[in-house]
Amino acid sequence: MKILAALIRRDLTLAWRQGGGVGTAAGFFLTVVVLLPLGIGPDQVLLQRIAPGALWIALLLSVLLSADSIYQTDFEDGSLELMTMGPAPLEMVVLAKAFAHWLAAGLPLAILAPMLGFLLNLAPELVLPLTVAMVIGSVSLSLLASLGAAVIVGLRRGGVLVSLLILPLYVPVLIFGVSASRGALAGPDIFAPSLLILLAISLVALVSVPVASAAAIRAYLK
Repeated sequence: MKILAALIRRDLTLAWRQGGGVGTAAGFFLTVVVLLPLGIGPDQVLLQRIAPGALWIALLLSVLLSADSIYQTDFEDGSLELMTMGPAPLEMVVLAKAFAHWLAAGLPLAILAPMLGFLLNLAPELVLPLTVAMVIGSVSLSLLASLGAAVIVGLRRGGVLVSLLILPLYVPVLIFGVSASRGALAGPDIFAPSLLILLAISLVALVSVPVASAAAIRAYLK
């Protein structure tokens, strides 16, 4: 556990010092939220109706932008190969790196999104359910981004390939995330089931993604 904690601290330190993918993700998210009202126009009713979906799409794409940086630096400097031979299981290393990515990119954006919802005329009663849904859903977003990064590890400029691989897996998260975010207006019969399904997706990803990502990394480094 000390090794994994040190790995998380290292990744967080590098993320905040270097900026890179994390800074790009935050900048992209802010750009989408600011420019979307200008493109749609002054129709406040329309903005309020599309606000949850627009915020979820911005979050999804922003997390995806920083996906290829999860393993790329470690692969280039040889750290990734050392991690495969270290005392900690590679599955736990993958989980730690995905957790660090979530802390650096997924969680801050999930908390920031409802705060910026006023730019899209987000209904006040949707702020809390949107925050809860995004915090839960962002876990699976970072884990799936980790899987895509593991599959294309070693490939230069593999960002487009990551998008092609991971976007289909993001669709269920987007559907149930938006549904849970609208739950305060749609009623508890929609909010609770959607939130529970979103939580189940994150739990399944938490169990399966580290195993699949570790297998992909081992296959590439052989």
